[in-house]
Amino acid sequence: MAERATLRKLLRQKRQALTSSEQQQASINLDSRLQQEPLLAKAKTIAVYLANDGEIDLTRFCHWCWHHDKQLCLPVLHPFSKGHLLFLKYQPTTPMKRNRFGIFEPELNATQVVPLGQLDAILLPLVGFDSDANRLGMGGGFYDRTLSQWHQQRHPATTLLGVAHQCQQVPELPIASWDVPLNAVLTPAQSYVRPQPSACS
Repeated sequence: MAERATLRKLLRQKRQALTSSEQQQASINLDSRLQQEPLLAKAKTIAVYLANDGEIDLTRFCHWCWHHDKQLCLPVLHPFSKGHLLFLKYQPTTPMKRNRFGIFEPELNATQVVPLGQLDAILLPLVGFDSDANRLGMGGGFYDRTLSQWHQQRHPATTLLGVAHQCQQVPELPIASWDVPLNAVLTPAQSYVRPQPSACS
């Protein structure tokens, strides 16, 4: 746990140190990659996030999705299940508020909730990753707790994609038992697809 905490601090400092022009160029390059990403080609309902703490910005991709009639969703802190997330529909006109972490999220509206099983893809922010698409989050465990049941039930229809700056890559991440595996991690320059287990393993 101490190793993960140390990594978080270091990698957060790296992404926070990026200049505004570097952030902007990263967003432009990632947008192009996401538009052409085969794992998203057939996705109609996609969960995204609003960048915070130096995370890579998905605003351009969001506008592209709306223009191509894709339904976007945003994570919202679950009001009744502590440490979990809900996903609500997200449009340019969606009423927003800041949650307790200071991050904007849609105002809670039960009619706008999208069940996990209806999401074709989820784009996850992350603090660190390695070439095997292992993800290090902020440490709150919100995504892992929310997606753990999804993972146990082996829902193949929902694609999990981490997105990050290239500077957030590390040679190898310490993996915890509760970490939900991603299908891939995308940076502005490259894709890192999770290796498939061999038939003999």
